Amino acid sequence: MDPVCFHIGARPVYWFGVLAAMGFGAALWHWTRLARIERKPAEYASDVVLWIMVGGILGARLTYVVANWEVYAADLVGILRIDRGGLIFYGGFIGGTLAVLLLGMRRRENLLSLGDLVVSGVPLGHAFGRVGCYLNGCCHGDWTRHWIGQLGGGRQPVQLYEAVGDVVIYYFLAKQYARGGRAGSIVALYLVTYPALRFMLEFLRGDERHMMGPLSLAQWISIGLLVSGIVALQRLRMRRT
Repeated sequence: MDPVCFHIGARPVYWFGVLAAMGFGAALWHWTRLARIERKPAEYASDVVLWIMVGGILGARLTYVVANWEVYAADLVGILRIDRGGLIFYGGFIGGTLAVLLLGMRRRENLLSLGDLVVSGVPLGHAFGRVGCYLNGCCHGDWTRHWIGQLGGGRQPVQLYEAVGDVVIYYFLAKQYARGGRAGSIVALYLVTYPALRFMLEFLRGDERHMMGPLSLAQWISIGLLVSGIVALQRLRMRRT
């Protein structure tokens, strides 16, 4: 599959960069809609996107470069070529979370409420990013003889599996957000749903994984986040009684 979407003169524009931009655009649409409903300032959503974009991309890229330093030690300029792919989602999640915390403290907002609003749109943007991974050929699955492997050149199209899963999580969180509830509940639900999805899909991955015993590093992180989400949900339920 050709990772190049089109050319501007002799310069290629990669699918990954195009889909990543579409993902941020989709998340911006989501946050803008919620900001209008909640009568927040007109620039609210764009500020959220800017902070998450900077924090998320820096975190995702830094994590990837550190994990693949043997490659980038001889190609320091390549560190800047994020348009070709090379982002680790959990690194971006951590970077984006830190950015949101800084934004919330700067505005003196309720951090849990801000977290709920932000997290409710993350799966939508992530879904576009995973389609970008599919078109870029990265984060691919293991070899399979099943007919669905035709979508991945003989490999499990795990990028598309995750994109579909992200869309399902997005609609679930959006419905829960619309119903209201205690601040922090959407964050907790996301910490339960996405890590569970990621943990299972890791077994189908065929690209190089950073293993720690029987599980990949991403799976261990997923377990940690999943446990955190379960604990958070339990505490929220106890506060209701």
